[in-house]
Amino acid sequence: MFKIDGFFTSGWIFDESEQYLKNRYQMVNIGILLSAGGLIYGIIGNYIRDISGFIPIEVALLCMNFVIFFALRKYRNFFEYFAIIMTLQYTFLFLFLIYIGEPNDLKHLWIFTYPIILLYFQKTIHAIYWFIFIIFMLIIAPLQNFIPIKYSMYQVTYISFVLIIISIIIYFYQRKIDEARNIILEQQNMLRDFNLELEKQVKEKTTELIKLNESLELKVEQKLEELKSKDQILQTQSKQAVMGEMISMIAHQWRQPLSTVTLQIANLQFKQLLGKDRSDQDIDKALSNISDTIVYLSDTIDDFQTYFRPDKEIVDIEIHELLQRAVNFAISRINDKKIRISVNKLTDIHVKIYINELVQVILNILNNAIDAHNDLNVKNPFIALSVKVVGNKVLIYVQDNAGGINSEHLSHLFEPYFSTKGKNGTGLGLYMSQMIVQKQFGGEIEVETSQNGSTFIVKIPKNIG
Repeated sequence: MFKIDGFFTSGWIFDESEQYLKNRYQMVNIGILLSAGGLIYGIIGNYIRDISGFIPIEVALLCMNFVIFFALRKYRNFFEYFAIIMTLQYTFLFLFLIYIGEPNDLKHLWIFTYPIILLYFQKTIHAIYWFIFIIFMLIIAPLQNFIPIKYSMYQVTYISFVLIIISIIIYFYQRKIDEARNIILEQQNMLRDFNLELEKQVKEKTTELIKLNESLELKVEQKLEELKSKDQILQTQSKQAVMGEMISMIAHQWRQPLSTVTLQIANLQFKQLLGKDRSDQDIDKALSNISDTIVYLSDTIDDFQTYFRPDKEIVDIEIHELLQRAVNFAISRINDKKIRISVNKLTDIHVKIYINELVQVILNILNNAIDAHNDLNVKNPFIALSVKVVGNKVLIYVQDNAGGINSEHLSHLFEPYFSTKGKNGTGLGLYMSQMIVQKQFGGEIEVETSQNGSTFIVKIPKNIG
């Protein structure tokens, strides 16, 4: 199949480092075609006007063009020689127009294309030599006595002056183009290096996750062996149920953080595809978010391992800071959804709690609110988080305007495996959240709903222990 780009590059393939050579190939082929067209037009015109003196020269130049045209497609290593021949041909042609032509014919105007030809046919230093040569030949044209010319010294000087101006303009214009192209190539190389580094880091983090998974599987097996030794009959009856529930919970907790990592990476790659610059700030922010998410996954594994132990670490933390941490994990899901999430803070409220467990609870409620917004597409969607202290308890409010919850579903919200999302839901999020709040914090989760939206209220002691 005919390809126009391959035609002008003589069918050769060039990599990114050979763009300059590719441009020269294209211009030489274009020059050959235009020159051939001009020569054919000149031959026909001279034949009609019965000017036979130019026809042999034009036919010879035309034949030379065809030879070079086909030779370029067979001998790539001889390009520089072909470029010299083409330059010599044009130099001879332009000087021929001055030495033989009439000023009134205006054929000398073609000489002003000479700087463009030199720019692509020859390297810069060689182009300067050719240019000096043609200027010299123009200046001495009226002074030599071998060939009588019709141009005066003033005319050839004027032509030379204009030719110099055009050459300078074209030279500096091309330099700007080359500088821009070099900058683009440098940016492409930087992006390529960044992608390689990012792939390396993702691979390393993936390896760490695999090791964590293997460690978790080993510890689960150890716990199963302990239970088996204590009560073999009970273990036989409940093994599959316990394992299935635990794995489902882990999968549910990991799904959103892993999606966050994927979205961060995809966002950077999408910017590259669109040709947008990726600032160091964007890259650092993405890597920081990915690192935070992986730490969260690691902490989640530890949480499941120590879930029923009474010796978990209680941490003193400002409650709004904890809510913001949960929001940060969910923020990547709303980057293109126009959902506004706000953490409303009136004053500092310090609590002593299990941090990761409460983050898991808030994140589950946030994900449900985001899913509800995605299904409903309300105008000006928002999710608002706020905190109020009542006595020795802290009340955390998660409010949305996603249309509320059907009354028939309210009584089943916290039941295991109950979900309104069909195949997309596991039915474990709110069940697990209620279980964590009740067993780990001695609190409860309540729900208020209307046609406008829902409010989940997480009630826990201000200080545990």
